[in-house]
Amino acid sequence: MKVPQYLELFNPVLLALHALGGSGSVEEIYSKVIEQQNYSADVVNATRGNRQTALEYNLAWARTYLKNYGLIENTARGIWSIASGKLGITEVDAKAVVNYVLSMPKKIKDSSAEDIPINESIKWQEELLEILLSISPEAFERLTQRILRESGFSQVEVTGKTGDGGIDGRGLFKVAKLISFRVFFQCKRWQKSVSASDIRDFRGALQGRADKGLFVTTGNFTRDAMKEASRDGAPPIDLIDGEMLTDIIKELNLGLLIEIEQVEKITINKNWFLQI
Repeated sequence: MKVPQYLELFNPVLLALHALGGSGSVEEIYSKVIEQQNYSADVVNATRGNRQTALEYNLAWARTYLKNYGLIENTARGIWSIASGKLGITEVDAKAVVNYVLSMPKKIKDSSAEDIPINESIKWQEELLEILLSISPEAFERLTQRILRESGFSQVEVTGKTGDGGIDGRGLFKVAKLISFRVFFQCKRWQKSVSASDIRDFRGALQGRADKGLFVTTGNFTRDAMKEASRDGAPPIDLIDGEMLTDIIKELNLGLLIEIEQVEKITINKNWFLQI
């Protein structure tokens, strides 16, 4: 089975959202589509040579088309939902969607030479990830440290010890000023996917030393890695992939110049990341 093209995913995305109660995160939609369509492991794991699998990439474009068509919408928190008044629509004509979106003014071309509307979100995120991949591992560790501090962690240290199971640092996170969690983190400047074995190795280094683990990457996580991170009976590990990382950087306004006119315009301050 070949990886379905973005226009072949319009209806699977709609069906997944209906099955999820009308809304869902990117990962929930991704998992539900795979479950409902019964895609093979070859389809799920096919790569594009960058941080996303081919299926993830095509699903991202499917969501973009459906959004521009007015059937679904998303929030700044990354939650997608069926648009107001559209709950009764469970199926669309893919050609009608494509023709409508292609009539919109701003367009770019993808690798298949078809016209695709500009998605400014994807554009600046890809540019930011390129910059993050160009900085040194030490700078990426310092960036992760800064992100954790800005997010409410205290006593954040970068250890960077070799032979320490990949642990790059630690911090303390307090909830409601009552409960504290010791969190160890690992950060990888990777284009490739993080595997289940990477998660197991990291968890092994956490045993008896931390309450939680945090794995940050510029790449993404395989489905097996995500399952391993939340496996019952094992210390939990939270995952931050490249897309989520760029969203967090935007939310914290680190190294970005955000201008809001009729549309949101984001300029990346490359020197901020190169000098961190």
